[in-house]
Amino acid sequence: MPRVRIPPAELSSPPPAGYRRPVATFRLQGSKVLAVDVTGDAVRAKNGSMVAYEGRMAFKKMSGGGEGLRGMVTRRLTGEQMEVMEVRGQGTCYFADRASDVTVLALHGDKLCVEASNLLCSDGGLRTGTTFTGLRGGAGGTGLFTTTVEGSGQVAITSDGPAVVLRVTPRYPLSVDPGAYVAHQGDLRQSFQSGVTFRTLLGEGGGEAFQIRFEGDGLVYVQPSERNTVGGDV
Repeated sequence: MPRVRIPPAELSSPPPAGYRRPVATFRLQGSKVLAVDVTGDAVRAKNGSMVAYEGRMAFKKMSGGGEGLRGMVTRRLTGEQMEVMEVRGQGTCYFADRASDVTVLALHGDKLCVEASNLLCSDGGLRTGTTFTGLRGGAGGTGLFTTTVEGSGQVAITSDGPAVVLRVTPRYPLSVDPGAYVAHQGDLRQSFQSGVTFRTLLGEGGGEAFQIRFEGDGLVYVQPSERNTVGGDV
């Protein structure tokens, strides 16, 4: 994947001509290992996901998903727990998570919404946070929260099996099983729809109780496997 160019941060004096902020390069080592070439810059990765490294590296655990005290409190309240470490140095670091498949994405000033458990690694210049997805419905009509990654840089996500990328357009909305959902990006609206009918309660339905419906224009990433969810089979 080509190197992503990121504008230099604000400096006290103008940067020299041709200056480029050091940017880590993300590449796949097979389908289940992420290799990150680090040149003095920093990346943030899921705590404990480092499997090997070459060169000189320093690892620092960060609280609150790397978002400080406020981020830590927010994640505790929303249930979007995320343990992150900062990796800095010179060389190549390899990351993996339970032999999950890895997908590398490039952000260009846009936002990615991703399940916290599926976020493997991100460029140190990207901003992470927690947002309310606006999902309503299901049992109790409560909403759901998700992790956001925003800015310009690269990010790696994991999935149980190769991630499938599905396009959503105004003419073609998409419904996804919550257990198969991994991430999404673009101008998308979400709603939580119920598939529960009288036939379902009698045991004659298809067993898919709830789905996430996406409308608008964007991409949705799903995995060919379903995690256990509250709105699972009835």
